[in-house]
Amino acid sequence: MRNFKRHTKGLLSLLPLIAFLGVYLGGSILLGDFYKIPITVAFLVASIVALFMAKGAVNERLYKFSQGAADKNILLMVWIFVMAGAFAQSAKAIGAVDATVNLTLHVLPESLLFVGIFIAACFVSLSVGTSVGTIVALVPIAAGVAERTGSDPALVTAIVVGGALFGDNLSFISDTTIAATQTLGCKMSDKFKANILIVLPAAIIVSGIYFVMGMHLNATSVADDFSLVKVIPYLAVIILSIVGLNVMIVLLTGIILSAIVGLATGTVDFWQFIAAMGDGINGMGELIIVTLLAGGMLQMIRVGGGIGYIISLFENRLSGKRGAEFVIAALVSLCNLCTANNTIAIITVGPIARDIADKFRVDPRKAASILDTFSCFVQGIIPYGAQMLMASSLAALSPIAIIGHLYYPFLIGVFGTLAILFRYPKRYS
Repeated sequence: MRNFKRHTKGLLSLLPLIAFLGVYLGGSILLGDFYKIPITVAFLVASIVALFMAKGAVNERLYKFSQGAADKNILLMVWIFVMAGAFAQSAKAIGAVDATVNLTLHVLPESLLFVGIFIAACFVSLSVGTSVGTIVALVPIAAGVAERTGSDPALVTAIVVGGALFGDNLSFISDTTIAATQTLGCKMSDKFKANILIVLPAAIIVSGIYFVMGMHLNATSVADDFSLVKVIPYLAVIILSIVGLNVMIVLLTGIILSAIVGLATGTVDFWQFIAAMGDGINGMGELIIVTLLAGGMLQMIRVGGGIGYIISLFENRLSGKRGAEFVIAALVSLCNLCTANNTIAIITVGPIARDIADKFRVDPRKAASILDTFSCFVQGIIPYGAQMLMASSLAALSPIAIIGHLYYPFLIGVFGTLAILFRYPKRYS
């Protein structure tokens, strides 16, 4: 009876997440239109469900919800969204986006546009260690390329998101890499060697797909002349990101350089530039609201025991190394689904994954790779993750429209599963 009550309580604590997926995904599928239901409304419904499910007085429930919304990681994301909005719109106002797009169209052959964007996103994210920073830097350029070439903007945006997750998974300075290696007790270099063998085939296959898809593009005929001076803000943002500066400093530098270039070239006057910044910040309003509601809702799931319930479902269902690795993958995937933060999911599941690895003699390098790979897989495909929300906002698209084109995140999920199933790489299995 006690186990039944615990099972029921754990399952009920996941109802807000089920409500969100039901309203947003289920409703969109039934209506046949993924733009029909605003994601803010879906999160509002889920948040109300979370508040009704919680125990205690109304003020106590609201306080717990607000604690989740005011989490330091949530507020840091809000800061990044504000700065990203100001930079994106001000850079667009001075012509930096158009200039960078035209430079890209001039430099890259038509057949290499898609694969070039993917490789650029992989390189930047590998250097920066943050997928969100990569998306902020490259999605406006990718959206411009899509517009000028007549390509599907959802596809080109998805190319950037996929490349951004490549570096998030592998970079030595990525939060996920640090969390996975620290909790499993292995070196980052060793984890990289194991992890790259799992995900590199996916990156190669995706590059081939993008090459074939780009063979039919005709970009040269739509490439206009460009001003190198106006490219400076975006080049600076990409270079400073690669150097490893904090994303806030990078975006602030981009805003300042946009102001200098815009005023110096006479593209905008001072008040036009200020108005552009304001428009950019206002444009992030929906994204900020979604982030705050998601933070509160997920906090209520954690407090209600939803994460603990998921972990307990798999913890005692182990048999052999292959089963242990599958359980580690399932735990971090479901935890990521409930937290919408791959770093938090790894930190939450990491100690349990280490115990499982020790008990069933799973190589810690393989276990760390599984943790990181599956967390990035889930983080890349959920419509309420920071990466997807930022990309959809900058490209003015529905997150669901982008998900269908996310070849790389889905493939690393496939190759991660195959690596467990076929005990690959042999050296770490």
